[in-house]
This record gives sequence, structure tokens and C-alpha cells, in this order.
Amino acid sequence: MAPLTDIRTATHIAFDAPTAEQLLRIGAARVVLASDRLLTGPSRRSPLEHVRERQAWWNSSELWDSLYVPEICWDPPVIPWVSSSLHERVSLWRTCSWLRHAGLACHDVLIVELEPVVRSSARSREGSKRPFDCSQSVSDHPDDALLARIETASPWPPERYDRAVCLWDSYVDENPLSFAERCTAGVEGFPELAPLWAFLSCFFPRRTAEGDLRLSRFDEITLSRLSTEWQTPAGVAAQKSKTLVDMWHLLFCTGDLFLPRRLEHWADHDASAAVERAPGPKPPGAGYPMLSEVYRLTERGMQLRDKGLDQLTDAPSLPIAGTEAYSPSAPWVLLEDGRLARL
Repeated sequence: MAPLTDIRTATHIAFDAPTAEQLLRIGAARVVLASDRLLTGPSRRSPLEHVRERQAWWNSSELWDSLYVPEICWDPPVIPWVSSSLHERVSLWRTCSWLRHAGLACHDVLIVELEPVVRSSARSREGSKRPFDCSQSVSDHPDDALLARIETASPWPPERYDRAVCLWDSYVDENPLSFAERCTAGVEGFPELAPLWAFLSCFFPRRTAEGDLRLSRFDEITLSRLSTEWQTPAGVAAQKSKTLVDMWHLLFCTGDLFLPRRLEHWADHDASAAVERAPGPKPPGAGYPMLSEVYRLTERGMQLRDKGLDQLTDAPSLPIAGTEAYSPSAPWVLLEDGRLARL
């Protein structure tokens, strides 16, 4: 297929709003925004179920992800623009799967992959310490760089495109074992898999070599940053302690709104709640989710944090891709060697 030279002839897919705005500014006529951080919350194989579950997860009917909108006419060539951010890489797998479902051949899909941009030496040093990175964006690159990449855009080899489709299929499977094993073993052309599993594994409950059940790494960090004093989610995130860096490494990929959502899960979990909730300094629904409620740790929470779980359901369930952590129907635990196993 001849190289694409005119930005106006393509259908573009952007995985964040700044990239969509930049593409429109430099001449794109059709841009589809597929902006959703699929690293947290449920993902489903069926588009209708996926949209329904994602809206329920975020408790919002706002449409920020237009990939499945039926009115879109997928006129080729289609150009997905993707950075090295983990959430964009997962979104790319979903996009490849959907475009195949929509009838596009892989040679009609010109995937433009942008390398990371380092804005400063300080950011370079900080970024090199992260076990996973979700801070990159196509929009980090100047307009001229994007225009130049269009001129050399080309389709992936069919084998690599097939692997992307298969990765999405395993990502949304109820049984996460196959996907976890692919991440560990590696898949040619997808270097994001190792850091992606390093991130996702932080949300599964853990089992020690002695057989004891422990909270997931994220929940352990969260409960360690709570105390018997009331704190807003913003205060929990900003609290200076030895877990500050670990917390923010995770929040860079989840988005900061994941923290108040997870605190809500804990406060709503059961009659002997590990976390208590009260009204915060800002009213609910006013656009300040990090300040609209306050939380504190109970004695029960201290026990779970320090001594571990008696059973999975001691902690609130958490949807992850196609499965669910802490669920008795999906009793997956992370072993000390990083493998996933059924309890």
C-alpha cells in the first residue's frame, strides 16, 4: 500500500483528548476519540456490554470513548496514534480487534507508534525509576513530527496485527491465567507486556509461601496511608510517608480518581467496615471527588492491613480486565514469585 501523504484522507484514532485536538489542528478531518483507561475496571469482549460496564464503573453516562459508536464510518485508511503509555497500548489492542470486527483488513490500518519524549533531565531520572509508565502522550511530539510520521505510516505485518487481536481477547477473558502467562513469557512486538503485568499484579490479593492471604499491593498501600484521623482522598494521596512514591507510580496509571473509587468500595463493603466514610469539605457532585468525602481506618482495617485476610471476601471485589479480584467465583491470588494461581 502506498504511503499516506495527506492527513485529510484518513480516519484517525486518538487515545487521549490532547492528541485528538492536535490532529484536528494540523489538518485531520475525521478523528475518533477512544479515551478510556482500561487498566482499571471491567473490560468486556462484547462492545455493548463493555460500554455498559465501563459507564457503571465510572458511574457516568458521559461518552468519552467513541470507538464503538455505530454512526462512525470507518473509511480507510485508519490511523491509530499510540504512545508508549500502558493504557494506550491496551487501547490499541482493543482498536485492532474492533476494526477487524468492522471489516477492515489489516493493510487498511496504519498504526503510528510514537517513542517516549523526555521533557527534562529531572523527568528522565524520575521516569527511569518507574516500574511502569502511563504518562506519555502522542501530543508530547511537535506538529511537524506528527506530519512527518503520516508520510511514512504503514500497516503492521499481519502476524503482529493478529497478535494484538489475540492479546485483547485474552485480556477480556474471565480466566486471566492465559494473559498473565503471555505477559510473563513475552509476545514478539509487544514489549509493554512485562511492565503491564507488573502493574496489574498490584491489584490481586497475595498468598505467601506459608499459605497466608494478604491484601493486594495497592490496597495495602492505601490502608497503610489511612489512619484513625479523617482524611480526604487528596490527603491520602499526598501524605508524606515511605509509600508515597509507590502510591503515585500506581496512580499515574490508574488516574487519581481511582483512589476515591477504591475507598468507596472499602467503606461500602460490609457491616464490619475496615474503612469509615463521612462528608468532606466539598459537597458531593460539585466536581471535587478528591475532597467530597473523608475516610478513616477502623480497628478491623488495621487487622486486615497488618495480619492479612481470613478469606478473599474480607476485602471488596475489584474488576480487573475480564476478571475480578477478591471474588469467590474467581479466586485468583498472586504468588510470591509473581505467578497467578487459583486459591
